[in-house]
Amino acid sequence: MAIWIVVTAVLALAAGVPVTYVLTSSYQKKVAEATVGNAEDKAREIIDEALKAAETKKRETLLEVKEESIRTKHELDKEIKERRAEAQRYERRVQQKEENIDRKADAIEKREQSLSAREEVFNKMKEEVSRLNEQRLQELERISGLTSEQAKDYLLKSVEDDVKHEMAHMIKDLENRAKEEADKKAKEYVVTAIQRCAADHVSETTISVVPLPNDEMKGRIIGREGRNIRTLETMTGIDLIIDDTPEAVILSGFDPIRREIARIALEKLILDGRIHPARIEEMVEKAQKEVEVMIKEEGEAAALEVGVHAIHPELVKLLGKMKFRTSYGQNALRHSVEVAQLSGLLAAEMGLDVRLAKRAGLLHDIGKAVDHEMEGSHIQLGVELCRKYRENATVLNAVESHHGDVEATSLISCIVQAADTISAARPGARRETLETYTSRLKQLEDITNNFKGVEKSYAIQAGREVRVMVVPEHVSDADMVLLARNISKQIESELEYPGQIKVNVIRESRVIDYAK
Repeated sequence: MAIWIVVTAVLALAAGVPVTYVLTSSYQKKVAEATVGNAEDKAREIIDEALKAAETKKRETLLEVKEESIRTKHELDKEIKERRAEAQRYERRVQQKEENIDRKADAIEKREQSLSAREEVFNKMKEEVSRLNEQRLQELERISGLTSEQAKDYLLKSVEDDVKHEMAHMIKDLENRAKEEADKKAKEYVVTAIQRCAADHVSETTISVVPLPNDEMKGRIIGREGRNIRTLETMTGIDLIIDDTPEAVILSGFDPIRREIARIALEKLILDGRIHPARIEEMVEKAQKEVEVMIKEEGEAAALEVGVHAIHPELVKLLGKMKFRTSYGQNALRHSVEVAQLSGLLAAEMGLDVRLAKRAGLLHDIGKAVDHEMEGSHIQLGVELCRKYRENATVLNAVESHHGDVEATSLISCIVQAADTISAARPGARRETLETYTSRLKQLEDITNNFKGVEKSYAIQAGREVRVMVVPEHVSDADMVLLARNISKQIESELEYPGQIKVNVIRESRVIDYAK
């Protein structure tokens, strides 16, 4: 029973499997068909939605393009309108300018016509004025009794007087202004230099006095029949004056070097006591050598004193010779040393080369050492000597221009010229002979008396001032300025003098009457 039940169950199970498979397959198929149907529906829905979305996007894109196109069109229309408006404005401006040009052209044309008319009127008026002017001149000539040429000369004369008067005032003002500005600095420099430089000058003369131990020595100096004195005079070129002067012999000669040689030789002979021609010759030779050594030492001492070095030995000797040379009583070597020191001080004040200024000042009168032996002025000889011994061009110009014969080319030359004037014009530095003094004063008065309108003139203050009296009817106040200037210029060109000369022109009018 049990088996049957099992078999029945197995059979039933076997029969149920296909049925179950069929049923399952059928069910799965139905489920699959339902799923496919749903998927297709979904797909159709998605496609429909996509198409709808695409259509919507297309419409939106078309709208955007249309809007962009409309906006671009509006902008183009706006720009076209603006450009068209600008072109219209430019056209209006051009039109206005053309109208203005036309108006100006019309105005110019009218003005030209007006000017032409005025020119015609002006020409007629000019002719009328010329005619009236001729009538006026004729009437003036008739009334005044002067021709036009005479009236012109009178007018020119009056204008000339006015111009001369104004020119005189102008010259005076400019000179005063220049003097005030220049004197202030110049006085400062000069006073400073003079205060720092003081030099003593030995005044040489044409004689030397040799003291004798006793009057018996005079006879020994004269010698038998005068042979000793003749030998001494022949060897030295100096005159021995043995007169009644007690215990003294006078040596007279123009050349100070020869006089110094004679003095030294005579003093040695007096000390030695042996006086005869042979001994005289020996002593004169020794004196010559001593003087040569003295000259060299004096030149070296002068160069060392002012601090100038590397001077040619021959120039040093010439400097030493200047110890025995005088100018208006002023020792030439001491004068040169003083000029060198003053030049150095002035150059230092002005910031120039002090050594070069001293060198130029020391050598400025070097020609005086040989001017009594050679032909030519001391300036020409000095320039030749400095050029011969290869001195600096500035030194050459200073030597050549220190008396104003040649124009100064450097400030150092001007300084040397000023220092030379200071040294020469210093009170007590120089003395003049009576003949030279009176001759210079006479020349000074003669120069001033030769000018037109001068009544008389007087040289006063030792020739430092000349007072000129003028005729007031011939010389006006304005003419006085020009007269003083012309006199000064002629004095500068014709006279040589130390320092400066003041020209004082005096115009005085007097009216005399008597009370009765």
